[in-house]
Amino acid sequence: MSEPKVGASPLSLELEEIASKVRVCTLCPLSKSRTVAVPGEGPVDAKLMFVGEAPGAEEDKQGRPFVGAAGKNLNSLLNLIGLNREDIFITNIVKCRPPENRVPTWDERNACSPYLKGQIRIIKPALICTLGNTALETLTGATSISRVHGQTMKKEDMLIFPLYHPAAALHNPKLKSVLESDMQKLNEALKQLQLPSSTPKRSGSPKLDDFMP
Repeated sequence: MSEPKVGASPLSLELEEIASKVRVCTLCPLSKSRTVAVPGEGPVDAKLMFVGEAPGAEEDKQGRPFVGAAGKNLNSLLNLIGLNREDIFITNIVKCRPPENRVPTWDERNACSPYLKGQIRIIKPALICTLGNTALETLTGATSISRVHGQTMKKEDMLIFPLYHPAAALHNPKLKSVLESDMQKLNEALKQLQLPSSTPKRSGSPKLDDFMP
């Protein structure tokens, strides 16, 4: 994995410190079955963050988020509205692959939550896109992506924009048009927020304690 750049900012060093802890983490049983942990990647000043469920098989090999089939679909969706992946921070609720890609348990999610909270605290994204039910439920408590997808939600001082997981369209082709439509809604939300180019960072740290059941 990459080392911090010479002259890196204090926030960049903090973000890398979290990543370093993730790579050697043994807080839950997923550490025993993983190949490598997947901390996430993206710029420390990203105004937009994408949060998925967990690494898949390809991510478990490479140590990078969304590099498999779902990642290719995500890249296509980003391209649809002219977003560059390099400008977005992408991570997951849990940082290690659950066996057979099962849904991570609450114990696993809670064990990993300090890492995600730390990443959000450092980056202070203006908008978080949750990908799929697990990320939505973990960060907001909502349990039905079908009811809230494509709508901006507010939790404390955080704005959440729920999307179906890109993998969902691979298994259900009918969702492809839904995801594409939601991406256009995301684009409109970004324009209203004047993102990604000109929105100033919020002062203070996000309050995520109420997000976690």
